[in-house]
Amino acid sequence: MALAFTLTGCAIGPAYVQPETTAPAAWKSAPAAEGWLPAAPADALDRGEWWKLFGDPVLDDLAARVQVSNQNIAVAVANYSQAQALVRGQRAALFPTVSLDGSARRTGARNTSPSNAAGASLNADWAPDVWGRLRKAVDSAQAGAQASEADLALARLSAIGSLASSYFSLREADAELRILKETLEGYERSLQITRNRYAASIAAQSDVLQAETLFVNTQADSVELKRTRDTLEHAIAVLVGAAPADFSLPVAEWNPVVPGIPAGVPTTLLQRRPDIAAAERDVAAANAQIGIARAAYYPNFTLSGGISSTSSRVGDLFNVSNTLWSLGLSVAQVVFDAGAIGASVDAAKAGHEASVARYRQTVLTAFQSVEDQLTAGASLAEQEGLRRQASAAADRTEQQFLNRYRAGTIDYTSVVVAQVSALNARRNLLQLQVNRQTSAVALIQSLGGGWQAEWMEPGAQPPVARAGS
Repeated sequence: MALAFTLTGCAIGPAYVQPETTAPAAWKSAPAAEGWLPAAPADALDRGEWWKLFGDPVLDDLAARVQVSNQNIAVAVANYSQAQALVRGQRAALFPTVSLDGSARRTGARNTSPSNAAGASLNADWAPDVWGRLRKAVDSAQAGAQASEADLALARLSAIGSLASSYFSLREADAELRILKETLEGYERSLQITRNRYAASIAAQSDVLQAETLFVNTQADSVELKRTRDTLEHAIAVLVGAAPADFSLPVAEWNPVVPGIPAGVPTTLLQRRPDIAAAERDVAAANAQIGIARAAYYPNFTLSGGISSTSSRVGDLFNVSNTLWSLGLSVAQVVFDAGAIGASVDAAKAGHEASVARYRQTVLTAFQSVEDQLTAGASLAEQEGLRRQASAAADRTEQQFLNRYRAGTIDYTSVVVAQVSALNARRNLLQLQVNRQTSAVALIQSLGGGWQAEWMEPGAQPPVARAGS
């Protein structure tokens, strides 16, 4: 026993070192984005409630519902709880197992007197963690639980990101439907004017037909846009855990605000993105598996002890004279396995190398995603100013052509072309505005959404994962 306690301090397997990654000093696209993404406090991101940056109370309420009722998040929560249970199970293996048995029976035959027999035993078994195999198993399970915690954060980030994108697209559809309604009213007036001019033999019948075609086609566009809005509403219903038939979002004003999003420096991505954290924890778990595999080279020690007593009477069961005790130490060592242990060690090393590569690839992909969204944000912001100018010019052109047609100086085809151009310019501007919002959502997701686990802080001890954290 003394030898076992002495050797328990030994541990095998490589010490874990976080893999090095290539991290630039600054974002390549940050200078281009600075003019369109003004500086803003990072408090909302640090708290994790990044959707509040958009200042929409309806979105805030929906985000709260997503975190409670979304089924993908529920799956991640269950997986997290399962991972926590696995950690507790691995830790339990570090301690002795104690069992208590008891029995009593009465036997007899037709020509013999009945006899009684009673027994009780208390047994204990303990396999001391001499080579650190069990501690490595606990480390692996703990890393798995922390990876599951990061997966839960990623599920929340993904669900709320999908919610925000769908919500903004729905509000853009509301705004576009209002434009189409106003446009149809104008087209209907133009159609009536054309009919009056045709009735007065001032305009040709082709003018009426063109006006009718434009009016009906725009009606069809409105119907198609309504279908798009309904589809987005159904998607939001599923995200908040409701049946589409039981969920509706009333038409409301859309505020196409794009908040300033502080991108920080690239190195903060290692703490802010849950997928990077999950990949890094997978590396730690794989590293622990190498130690577990190496432990098979060394002997296993098992300590056992027990106290038992038997008697024909239950009252005499605990008399010292009926008590037996035992203590034992067993050692098991693999002598020949045809290289099976070595193969397991090599497999664990290869698994570790693969997890390191996946981690580095995850980091590189994260850097690319942020750069892409920074570029997109700057480009879309610049385009919005140009689209706004184009829409205003198209509106003026439409009105001028309509006035000239009423004065009889141009044909109606020119009016139709101007009207179609003006409507497309208005719709393009709305689409660009919602693209800016969805791009901002994508940038926040690329930055990790403000998620940061305490155990990722430098020098922090990895705690047992907490449910719902």
